[in-house]
This record gives sequence, C-alpha cells and structure tokens, in this order.
Amino acid sequence: MVAQNPLAEIASHLDRYPDTRFVDVLLADSCGIPRGKRLTIEELPGVYRGGFLLPGSMFALDVLGDTIQATGLGFDEGDADRPCLPLPGSLLPVPWVREPVAQLQVAMHERDGSPFFGDPRHVLANVVDRFTQLGLQPVVAIELEFYFVDRERTATGAAQPPAGPESGRREHRIQINSMSDLDEFSPLLSEISSYCGIQRVPTGTALAEYGPGQYEVNLHHVADACLACDHAIRLKRIVHGVAMRHGMEATFMPKPYADMAGSGAHIHVSLLDRSGRNVFASEDPAGSEALRHAIGGLAAHMADSMLVFAPTINAYRRFRPEAYVPLTASWGVNNRGVALRVPVSDADNRRIEHRVAGADANPYLLTACVLAAMLDGLDKRLDPGAPVNGNAYRNTPDLLPHTWPDTLRAFRQSTFIREYLGADFQRLYSTTRHGEFRSFEAQVSPLDHQWYLRC
Repeated sequence: MVAQNPLAEIASHLDRYPDTRFVDVLLADSCGIPRGKRLTIEELPGVYRGGFLLPGSMFALDVLGDTIQATGLGFDEGDADRPCLPLPGSLLPVPWVREPVAQLQVAMHERDGSPFFGDPRHVLANVVDRFTQLGLQPVVAIELEFYFVDRERTATGAAQPPAGPESGRREHRIQINSMSDLDEFSPLLSEISSYCGIQRVPTGTALAEYGPGQYEVNLHHVADACLACDHAIRLKRIVHGVAMRHGMEATFMPKPYADMAGSGAHIHVSLLDRSGRNVFASEDPAGSEALRHAIGGLAAHMADSMLVFAPTINAYRRFRPEAYVPLTASWGVNNRGVALRVPVSDADNRRIEHRVAGADANPYLLTACVLAAMLDGLDKRLDPGAPVNGNAYRNTPDLLPHTWPDTLRAFRQSTFIREYLGADFQRLYSTTRHGEFRSFEAQVSPLDHQWYLRC
C-alpha cells in the first residue's frame, strides 16, 4: 500500500525537519532484522513511485545475512529484484544518529503490484483479512525484553553486563522490578521513551527485569496488527541506537547468559466486533466463551508454530522449568507460569497474553501465528480444557517441542500453517531455518573442545 499523496508526505516531513539529508529505507527480513539502503532525500520521491528495489532473497537470508540457496530465491531466479513500497506514516526522523537522517519502512511486492508471498508483513495482513471478513478486528500490543551488554566480551567471547552509567559497577545479581536499577539506566530508558515519541511508537511501562541490565518496554495496544508490529521493529532499532550512543550494545537474544533470565516477546490480543465491543469481555475473570475458544485454538496449534516462536538455536536455551517460560500449551487466569495468560483487568479489557516467544521472534510472524490459531479456535469452537491453577510446571504433561529439529518437523508437516500462512511461505521459512540450523550444527565450538577433546 502506497501513501495516497507521497509528495505531500515528503513535504510535510521536510516542513518539520528541513535539514534532513538522508533516508534509511528499511525492510524487515524473516528474522526481523532491518535491511535496506541509505538514500539521499532527493531520491525519496522515486521510492514512492516504486523505484526502490531489493532482491527477493532478502527473505531467504539466515541471521548472518547468507542466502539459503535451497529456497530458490537466490541464483535460481538470478537474485531478481522486486519493488518495495513505503508504509504510510513511516517516514520519521532517526534522532540517535549525528547526521540529519530519516527512515522509511517498506514492504516487498511483485512487479504487478501484488504482495510478495515471502514478506512476513503480507503474511500477517492475509490473516488479518480473514478477521475483517468476519467483522472482527484484532487489537494487539507487544512487550519486548532485552539486555544492555558491554561492548567488550569476556575472555571466552561471551557477553557480560555493562558498567552502570551512574555507579560504574558491573552487576551480576538477579533482581526483579528494582527501582535502583531503573535509576541506574534512567538516562537510556528516558532517551528510548523520547525517541519512541518522535517515531510515533506508543510506549508505556518500562521496568527492570530479572537479569543484570535486563529491561522490558511495553507498547500500547493498537487496533491494527500490522502497525503494532511496525512499532516493534522501530522499537528494536531505537533500543540498539540508544545503547550505541551510550557506549553499550543492546541484545534481544533470548538467552545471552546461561545462569540468568531469558528475554521474551509477549503479545496481548483482544478482538473487537463491528460495533467496537470486545468479544472477550466478561465479568468472569476467565473471559467469555469466545475467549476460551480462541485459547483452545492457540493451545491446539502451539506446537506447529514453535519454529516461529523460537526461530534460532539460542531460543531453545530459554525453555527451563520455573523460569517464567512456559513448557506446555497451558492456560490460566492471573498466572505467569502458563503459556496463555488471562491477565487481571476489568471486563471490557479482557484479553489473552501469549507468553511463549523469545525476543528474537519476527513480530509479524509471531502475530500471524497467534491470530491464525485464535481464528481457527473460534471457527471450530475448540475447548482449551480447564485452566491451570497454581504451579504450571507441575503435573502438566504434553511438553511442547523444545529442539530445533522437532519444531522444524512440526512446522513443515502442519496443515494449519499451510492453510493460514500459505504453502509457499511454509516451504520458504522452514528452508531458511533448516539452512541456518545446518550451518550452526557444522560449527565446532570452544565447548566441544572443553568437553570432548580428550575423549
């Protein structure tokens, strides 16, 4: 979708930011990594006319940026270019760089203007269209956890907590909701909040999480699932940019430290009908019948979607008992040990919190899988069973697949994924993940030498 009046959008931006010289044109790949080019402001009108081209292999990349040739999007099609069209309202300043730079988010299309099947944003848009046909509108909010880490690695090349900006101390303790930790990193968090305002990213709560230098920023809910994910892409770039300005790095790696908490991506979802009423609304804390059917779908299809929720080898290191990371497709009310939590709220704000994914999950694909499973549950009136009370890690069989080969197999064989995300995308995404898995497995790590060299 192209802005209705692109020249007016550019003129409006230049009225507010007349010194803008460059524009970063960004396309989020299958790993959620922004890729693109920096153009001069004079070249920007051509982007709106469809003149910004990137190869379809952008969606055949692994996390290192290597093309997985088995996808057929590399040399098999001559690494062919496709037009990438701007997302309306995404022309915004980049305040953390010294140069007067703006950024513009785009989505990939075919030359005839149709959406490119491999772009995760289009995959999500197709799922949302199914809700629209039923007179339903998803309302989505995403919570992202991340770590600030030192630029210097340890002697073994591992990450380490940064020295505190105020105290200069390098903490290694576990502490949840620490106000002193918030104070310690207050300049960075305030800057993140300020830049989110400039980039129209609706942020709310910021809190110190369990690990040293670990924080969470909550995004406000919006009644546009694709826009909610656009916000998440912007937020990640803002966090990385602010960390660099302060001599640190930020990471959304799910498990940067073996003995510390992992970082997740929690997604909150409710549904509005044509009259704007929340169909999950109920005085019952467990929600309405529609909410329970949606949870039934989420539980039924969670195993099939795990490759999206945990797309890298590191993501599986996060799944540990009693670590606030769910191990089964469980649900409950006001219970942070379950996969599908119904948070405490008033009746009108009743919603589902999906707590499975790691912070490295592509937000578009995460949201697409969550919404598709909800839709299937509503359509088939699936029963989630009784909610879990108390410790969700006890007496709950049917563990979710927690290894990369198992989740690859489940994703590839899933009729649910094929129906809702498309057969072509199912093959493309599983092929890129399998290619990355094979490359990772071929490496010989320092731990291999420590454990096996003397065998």
